Amino acid sequence: MQLAEFFPSHPTRLWHLAKQMGIQHAVGPLPREENGWKPWDYMNLLHMKKRFEDFGFNLAVIESLPPTNKIKLGLPGRDEEIEVMQQFITNLGKLGIGVLCYNFMAQFNWFRTSTTTRTRGGALVSSYDHSLMKDAPLTEAGIVTEEQLWENLHYFLTRIVPVAEKAKVKLALHPDDPPITPIRGVSRILRSADALQRAIDLVPSEYSGITLCQGTLATAGEHIPDVIRRFAALDKIFFVHFRDVRGTPEKFEETFHDDGVTNMFEAMKTYREVGFDGPCRPDHVPTMEGEDNSNPGYELLGRLYGVGYIKGLMDAAIAT
Repeated sequence: MQLAEFFPSHPTRLWHLAKQMGIQHAVGPLPREENGWKPWDYMNLLHMKKRFEDFGFNLAVIESLPPTNKIKLGLPGRDEEIEVMQQFITNLGKLGIGVLCYNFMAQFNWFRTSTTTRTRGGALVSSYDHSLMKDAPLTEAGIVTEEQLWENLHYFLTRIVPVAEKAKVKLALHPDDPPITPIRGVSRILRSADALQRAIDLVPSEYSGITLCQGTLATAGEHIPDVIRRFAALDKIFFVHFRDVRGTPEKFEETFHDDGVTNMFEAMKTYREVGFDGPCRPDHVPTMEGEDNSNPGYELLGRLYGVGYIKGLMDAAIAT
């Protein structure tokens, strides 16, 4: 397993601490727009890749996208967004950046009703309570049906998968978070392991697979070791978000890595059992004492805890 972290595009304290913890692999965002280059342009991506390499990291995954909401909603202008995505993937291939984590959550990305829920010792985590959304207004997109989203996902994949195959870039589809539908009138279709399977079967390819987000799938009620075995048998696990939760799709909260519903050691042993050797990172960590929670889920101290916990599980799995 390639233990990684999600980094900003320029060096920060996290970069230094990650190197001190022994992390060698990076998950990056889109770079900043500089010198007139768009974030997905070759030169911008090249400069970011070299920054990581010069610091001692292998840039293994990009986990940000150019604008895609018109694609997801099937609006005029989606073909132009697809053209940008095609160029973006082509550039990733030229630069040897082998995995793109993407999602098909329309209108808004991962979504919570609170980012200040208190957990162990008063640490802050994000949480979701679907009952608080029953009177929430529709977004400007209005009602978006599951049928529309499935049709739009198929349209997108038919045009993007051949480009990924040519570029040799793996498309790692992230499940919808929260795995419940609809939210503010916008349906969510990728709410289970079966839904992820249906999605990657739309346009079958060795370069179309999943991001196995343990937290989202555990929220959906999936047994994580079974999901690992299912998709590993198909060689479809391209990237892993190693995190955990407590609750149901209707009401759940994030947890420390050792405080959720998943047997994390069993999960780690299963990754070893199936021979998974791709990138994996902690995600959605608690905000700990002394931090201002300005970046919920991605403050510094929780990341240190998460990395240390995962490293311990990795060593233990190797030893058993």
